[in-house]
Amino acid sequence: MAKSLMIVDDSATMRKIIMRTVRMSGLDIDRTEEAGNGIEALEKLDAAPVDIMLCDINMPEMSGVELVKKVRELPSSVDTKIIMVSTESSQELIDDVIADGANGYITKPFTPEKFQEKLSPFMN
Repeated sequence: MAKSLMIVDDSATMRKIIMRTVRMSGLDIDRTEEAGNGIEALEKLDAAPVDIMLCDINMPEMSGVELVKKVRELPSSVDTKIIMVSTESSQELIDDVIADGANGYITKPFTPEKFQEKLSPFMN
């Protein structure tokens, strides 16, 4: 069953790289959204919830950590799966963001296989 996906990253180039890598992974995504920061992501989620969100940690205006907390407060996005995609690799940060409601974590650089591994459990 095809899923909807939102990529949240302040770098337009990184959003394109993530999108291309997700496509290369072979996952069945039928609708994609992009947001340049957490505030924009919340506005788009309010208009049209998504199944899966790929989110950077370090962004201006609202960090990925703050965004996870806010998304978990939205009734329309209770079931949205949030996978963090970041260069940050400290185990403490990863543990904290998972405790705050993220469903997984991918460190950059990433591969199509890594997206396949992390997102496949949420594709049913």
